[in-house]
Amino acid sequence: MTTGNDHTPSMRRRGLLIGTGAAAVAATATAGGIAAAQTDGAAEPAVRLRWLGTNAWEFTTATATVLIDPWVSRFPTGAYNPEGADPETEIEVHEDVIDEHLPKADTILVTHGHWDHIADVPYLAKRTGATVLGTETHLNLMRAMGAPEAQLSQVGGGELYQFEGYTVEVFRSSHSAKGGHKQIEFGGTRPGQIPKEPKKIKDLVEGGSLTYLIDFGGVSFFNAGSANFHEHEIAGIRPTALFLQPGGGHTPAYVERLLEVTGFPPYVIATHWDNFDHPLTEPGVIGGDWKALRDRVAAASPDSEFLLIDHLESHDF
Repeated sequence: MTTGNDHTPSMRRRGLLIGTGAAAVAATATAGGIAAAQTDGAAEPAVRLRWLGTNAWEFTTATATVLIDPWVSRFPTGAYNPEGADPETEIEVHEDVIDEHLPKADTILVTHGHWDHIADVPYLAKRTGATVLGTETHLNLMRAMGAPEAQLSQVGGGELYQFEGYTVEVFRSSHSAKGGHKQIEFGGTRPGQIPKEPKKIKDLVEGGSLTYLIDFGGVSFFNAGSANFHEHEIAGIRPTALFLQPGGGHTPAYVERLLEVTGFPPYVIATHWDNFDHPLTEPGVIGGDWKALRDRVAAASPDSEFLLIDHLESHDF
């Protein structure tokens, strides 16, 4: 694990493209592909993708804003210290930061229930009126934190929903494990009765994991919020872009298998690699080794472009 000030500034501004760019674009076009290459003076992009740190992503089109795991409060927990996150850390919701960086949302997709994925969602949902997708546990945790009941949509995998200008397909998944006994950090579920309001990060349990395929019509994105997946669930999907994160040490051939099952996508986007004890308004500090991830992608899928998008930066598709 690398900590400190390893920002790698020369690799910023989404300039790190690994693979044969022309081949990747051609492959995308063959599959239905991107609307246009990213060039100065080009037409309005079909989808603008923006990274808000961790696994928080914003997809913006002319008519809608979709968010995945929108957590920007980034209160310190020690997650990337040798001893890991302090389970007694108090949950903080920084409404001013959320208002600044997440002005709108139509749909919010939750991959699992840990604090760095859902802690900001109840406030954001209440402010924006967005539809929120998640498991029974995720929704119960958010109900306990004040999320509006009328906006909560319980999913478990297998759903395919039509929204205005895009579809969302939901797949069952699993969270990555840690330690010799392969345990999920802050594991567990909260079905049935709404629990007491979560106060500490240990109260926000994993609650089952989901993955999502968002299709904007010719441009599609597959995001898994953890370094694990159910191969048989997603066999045959062919996204334009695949989000991959470092980790998955207990998931055999995590990177290589996920690339293969998704058809070696034209684009691979690094996610959840930053040490989120550091500010969102500064370049990302490495928490997970994206460089090793880049090298594995290049070896397994040389025609895929590897995109490293920094904090609050965008890429147009």
